[in-house]
Amino acid sequence: MVKKVETGSAKRYGTRYGRMLKLKVAKLEEQYKKKLKCPYCHYDKVKRIASGIWKCNKCNSEFTASAYSISEKKIVEEETEQ
Repeated sequence: MVKKVETGSAKRYGTRYGRMLKLKVAKLEEQYKKKLKCPYCHYDKVKRIASGIWKCNKCNSEFTASAYSISEKKIVEEETEQ
């Protein structure tokens, strides 16, 4: 029996583009579509306007950050070879 994997917002692609690419797209979209905390007023009202441009709907501040996230921490997975 084939196990179905939830791809979230990437379901719209149907059977095209492959499973792994759809999982990556779903993860990125989930990351930048959620409400994020404003670095100035600390409310969860920040939305993405364009790639790297973010706007707080409470204090109306616009600022630049990473394309998909406003956090400075980047998680890098490294494979360790033994």
